[in-house]
Amino acid sequence: MGETGETRDAGGTGGTTGGRDRDPEGRARNARPRDGLGRPLPYGTQGVERQPEGIVRTPRETVVEAQALLEAGKPFHAHEVFEDAWKAGPGEERALWRGLAQLAVGLTHAARGNATGGARLLRRGAGAVAEWSAATGEDRPYGIGVAGLVVWARELAGRVESGTGPVDAVAEAPRLGF
Repeated sequence: MGETGETRDAGGTGGTTGGRDRDPEGRARNARPRDGLGRPLPYGTQGVERQPEGIVRTPRETVVEAQALLEAGKPFHAHEVFEDAWKAGPGEERALWRGLAQLAVGLTHAARGNATGGARLLRRGAGAVAEWSAATGEDRPYGIGVAGLVVWARELAGRVESGTGPVDAVAEAPRLGF
């Protein structure tokens, strides 16, 4: 909040919004720039371009976009892509997309040095994806290699818990499949 009581909005125009950043539609949204791992940076700092929210993609587009972000060391941004699919997709697929979003956030936390949160989310995401696969009988939805992804997440969670320190998000990026 500035000295005049104005807050910043996503468009940068400012406005009195009760002390919170707002997007052009008036919804609360932190307008601070973010780094590649989604950490807020000070206002005025050059950050990484944010993923637009609420984009409806085909499942294949979701997987391709998320994979590119993971390979670029931007798991936080990949999580936002998965979250769009989770919120917009058919109900029977929400657990899959939510689990994938949790895996991306788990990698984000691990790369930030949050071992407890990273391991917990990696395990939760692996469990959700595995449970969805078992319940539906689908082991390669949209080309995603569920079994390999679950193994990757559980192994990474174990390494993170062992105290090896922050992980390199690029080096540890999973290969979703195809």
